[in-house]
Amino acid sequence: MTRPNRAHADPITPGSARARRLLRTAMTATVFATLAGGAATASAQPPGPAPVARLDLDRYLGTWYQLAAVPQYFNLVCARDTRAEYALKPDNDVAVRNTCTTWSGGANTIDGTARLNDPDTMAQFHVSFPGVPTQERPDGPINYIVTALGEDYVWALVTDPSGASGFVLSRTPALDAAQWDRIHAAITAAGQDDCRYLVSPTTGGLPDPAPLCGLRVTRALR
Repeated sequence: MTRPNRAHADPITPGSARARRLLRTAMTATVFATLAGGAATASAQPPGPAPVARLDLDRYLGTWYQLAAVPQYFNLVCARDTRAEYALKPDNDVAVRNTCTTWSGGANTIDGTARLNDPDTMAQFHVSFPGVPTQERPDGPINYIVTALGEDYVWALVTDPSGASGFVLSRTPALDAAQWDRIHAAITAAGQDDCRYLVSPTTGGLPDPAPLCGLRVTRALR
């Protein structure tokens, strides 16, 4: 696949018609890619993304900024500044709060629960959200895998067993070029295509919802 070249592209303003068209196009491509993957036979499918060897949950808790993601239907409402907050509950489940700024400038929040499904690595969970179809029950199959971590937990790559979803999380709104290089490598190691990821616009970070594979991240940050 030819990687897009944005050297001569006009800026994409968050909330603009162009930004929304890009997000809708990416969503359509993601749906068709998921359907195509589901049509393959089980014997032809490669192993799913592997979790990290061991997740230190205490270090993983707290606030994460979403810097890029494979577009999902629930992302459509979010224009910028998408964050996830994780806190340990008394029953040892993890409270999840996802927030973002909408296209109209308001705030959008959804609360859920992450339940550990893999005590060996501590890196695989079932995440549920009340009222969300197929994700309403707190018990269920793994749908959240921490597949890569940056040094000192400065960034994380999250996906699911099928590799259909993907989230680049960071402790800060922006990362340096070397960290982005490691993230690109981690996406490839997880068996994913970084062209399926769109930048999640973040105040103080990357401003445009562009395909991650086409970004001149290294040049822009130097």
